[in-house]
Amino acid sequence: MADASLLETFENPDTSGYVIEHTTEEFTSLCPKTGHPDFAAIILRYGPDQSCVELKSLKLYYHSYRNDGIFYEAVTNKIRDDLVKLMSPKWLELITKWRGRGGLHSRIIATHGEVPK
Repeated sequence: MADASLLETFENPDTSGYVIEHTTEEFTSLCPKTGHPDFAAIILRYGPDQSCVELKSLKLYYHSYRNDGIFYEAVTNKIRDDLVKLMSPKWLELITKWRGRGGLHSRIIATHGEVPK
């Protein structure tokens, strides 16, 4: 299972309020039904409070899902929960965009707090 202990933070240099957005197009996990690889782009947006996620640790955390059999919904919500526990952001939005299989494309959105429009 993915390893949240890989995640690290650093002190937010400016708590006055701003948005951080990180994107990856290289997320991979496994379908728990077929064992086939699932590929997604992940967009992480958040309003930092006292800390920010360190990018190398985020990359390693995402890579720790490569051999996990997990549904789209579960992985999206787990990542959100792990990041909220780690940083306690003012708000957070995590969007996973899954590549199509069998003509179906999925987009899962998990939020925490009041996400600005």
